[in-house]
Amino acid sequence: MPNDDDRSDINVDDYENIWLRLVHMVIIAVLMSMASTLLGIMTVAQFLIMLVNQRQPNDQLAEMGTTMGVWMAKAARYQTAASEVKPWPWTELD
Repeated sequence: MPNDDDRSDINVDDYENIWLRLVHMVIIAVLMSMASTLLGIMTVAQFLIMLVNQRQPNDQLAEMGTTMGVWMAKAARYQTAASEVKPWPWTELD
């Protein structure tokens, strides 16, 4: 019967890292939910601005939407294990 010393195929650091990844995934899921709500608010605001401003969008809102889209894509890639790179706030917000 094998004892615990014979289980060299399981790395303790990998086991602990998977639970830390779960913590990161939960935090990112909450942030993604907040980002989705904020995106909805920004969408309505941009529409109203365009309605009043002769179809001209607000450049800052448009840029914020682009940045948010990039962040959400990075977050989705980390959530689905397509990437090991965590999004902001762990890395730079590009």
